[in-house]
Amino acid sequence: MAEAQVVCRQLHFPGANAVVFGKNYGKVSGPIWLDDLSCQGTESYLSKCAFTSWGVTDCSHKEDVGVICETSNSNLTKSDSLHSLDHSISLSDERGEIFDSSNGCDFLILVQSASENVQDDGTQEVVETPICAHKHILSQFPLFNASEGINNITVNVSQSCQPHVTTFIRYIYTRKADIAFSSMQCLHWLAYTFGVEELMEDTGRLFSKILPEDASFQTQVSLYKYALETGDFVLEENCLQYLAWNYQNLTMSPAWTHISIRLLGSLLLRSDLVVPDEYVLLQTVESWIEEKGNSTPLDTQHDLLSRIRFPMIPAEALYDLEFNSSLYSSHKNLYQENLLEAYQFNLLLFSNLKSNPKFSTANDHYQTRIYTAKPWSTVITAAITPLMTRYNNYHQYNQIQTQLNVPIHNSLIFKNNRISWRVNILRNQQECSNQGLSCSSFPVARLYPQEHPQNQHILFRNRLLLICQGKYICQIQDFKDNMAYISVNETQGLTFPCPDDQFSYHFVVRPGYV
Repeated sequence: MAEAQVVCRQLHFPGANAVVFGKNYGKVSGPIWLDDLSCQGTESYLSKCAFTSWGVTDCSHKEDVGVICETSNSNLTKSDSLHSLDHSISLSDERGEIFDSSNGCDFLILVQSASENVQDDGTQEVVETPICAHKHILSQFPLFNASEGINNITVNVSQSCQPHVTTFIRYIYTRKADIAFSSMQCLHWLAYTFGVEELMEDTGRLFSKILPEDASFQTQVSLYKYALETGDFVLEENCLQYLAWNYQNLTMSPAWTHISIRLLGSLLLRSDLVVPDEYVLLQTVESWIEEKGNSTPLDTQHDLLSRIRFPMIPAEALYDLEFNSSLYSSHKNLYQENLLEAYQFNLLLFSNLKSNPKFSTANDHYQTRIYTAKPWSTVITAAITPLMTRYNNYHQYNQIQTQLNVPIHNSLIFKNNRISWRVNILRNQQECSNQGLSCSSFPVARLYPQEHPQNQHILFRNRLLLICQGKYICQIQDFKDNMAYISVNETQGLTFPCPDDQFSYHFVVRPGYV
C-alpha cells in the first residue's frame, strides 16, 4: 500500500484504496522499468522510491498489479476518520496547556528520522524535531528514563511517524488523543516502546477497522507478525480472528504461501475457522506443506497435520484419503491412527464411543469448526427482497425465509436421521408478531427446528455469519433461544466494519455430542 499511495499521488489522486493483482486486469506488455520497489508512502513520484536500477529486473508480467485510487469524494477513504480516546478520568485540562506552552519544561525529546533526501556526502539527510517536556510527568513511564541527572532522550522513528510523536507525548499529559488511521501504527509502536499500555491496547483494537481493506492479505499477515513482536495480545487475536473467519480467501491470496508456521498452526487450533469442510482444510494444509518443500521439517509437518480434526472429515472422503493425499506416505502412521479414530466416530454410537479412553467431547478432534458446505448451511441475501408489495391497496410484507434439512449429527450412522430447520430474517415487529415473537431490535435472524431431535446426547451450536458485500465475513454470532440479533455499525458495532451494513446472512447448523 505504501507504493500504491505514491502511484496515486503521482496521478494527482488523494490516495490509494487497494492493490489489485493482475488476474483482475490482465497483463500488460513492454519493458519493466522498476523492480524491488520500496516506498515510504510519502514520496511524490515513484522514481523517488528505492529500486534496483532502471530496467534491471527478474520479473515477468505475471506479477503485474493494478492500483485503485481514492477520489476526493470516495466513500471508502478513512484518511480523515478520527477516533477519540479519553482515559483522562479526572485529570485537569490544564495539563494539556502546560505541554502546549512548554513553560518550565526540563526534558528534551529529540525526534529523528531519515529523510528521502541524500546529502552531498551520499548519506541520508536526518530530520530532527525537538519536543520539550516535563520530567515529573514523563517519570510515570520509566522507559523514558527521565530520571535525576538525565535531561534528554533521542527517539528514532520513521519519516511517516515523526509528525505524530507530539500527539503521543501530549497523550502522556492529558490521557486524551484523536487517532487517525494514518497515525495509528505510529502511536501503537510508541506506546509499546515506552510502556504506555492503555494507549497500546486501544490503538490495537482500532486495527480491526482496517483489516478488511487488503484483499491481498499482506496487511493482515504483517500485522499479526507485528503483534507478536510487540506482545499485543489484543491485536494478535483480532488478526487471528479475521484470518480464521476468512480462511478461504487467505488460501487464495498472494500471502498464503508466505504465512509463518506459527500463524498456520494457530489457525488450525481454532474452532471458529470457517471452511467448507474438514477435508478441504486438510487439502489446503497439504498444499501449503508441499509448496514449502524441504524447508518445512517432517516433525513440523507432523505437528500441523495432527491439528486436523479427522473425525470431522465427511465419511465419503475418508476412504479415498489414502489414495488422494499427497503426504500419506510421508506420515503413514499419523494418517492411519487418525483414520481409525474417524471411522470409529462415524460408525459407533455415542454410548460405545464413551468407553474409548481417547474419546472426550472436550477433545478438539471431536469439536466441529464452522463448516459451510451443503447440507449444513444456507445463505439469505436480504437486499434482493423488497420489504413490502402492494396488492389492491393492501400492503403485504414479503417474508425472507428458507429452510435447511440436515442429519441430526455429522457422523455416518445418523445420515438418514434428519431434521428440518426454518430460517428467517425478521425486519420489524409485525414480522415478529406473525411468528408469535416479541423482538427487542431489528433485524433479527431466526433458525429453529421444526421438530426436536430425540437424542439427548446431541446439542446444536449454530452460527450466523454476516458476509460483507459478498467479500469477507465481518461478524459471527451464536443463537440464543434460536434467535440472533444483528449487530450493526450504528448500534453495537460489527467486529469488522462493513460499509452501509451491506451484508448477506449465512446460517450454519453445527451439531455435536455433549
